[in-house]
Amino acid sequence: MLEPSHNHELPVIPTKRYFTIGEASELCAVKPHVLRYWEQEFEQLAQIKRRGNRRYYQQHDVLMIRQIRSLLYDQGFTIGGARQRLCSTEVRDESNQTKQVIRQMVTELEAVLKLLRS
Repeated sequence: MLEPSHNHELPVIPTKRYFTIGEASELCAVKPHVLRYWEQEFEQLAQIKRRGNRRYYQQHDVLMIRQIRSLLYDQGFTIGGARQRLCSTEVRDESNQTKQVIRQMVTELEAVLKLLRS
């Protein structure tokens, strides 16, 4: 297993739709039992259960696991602190996404208005 300070040395995430818990574990350098625990502690980490109750993670889940790993192992956050940080980051990200959508809509509406005027 990698030392906490070596998060940048994690393997590249392959372009697959689903990852088993073992694959996600290897990609994020944490043990499967840790992932199962984090599922209970972080609502952002929602695996998909399929055939025979097997866990599957998507690419965004693997990225979230890496972010949680970084907060806990590299930055020294507690579980509660990491949970708060992720929640505040999500709010900020949603706000930025909303602003981008609004800017895009304004640009498109201005283009339509320009067409209507000509």
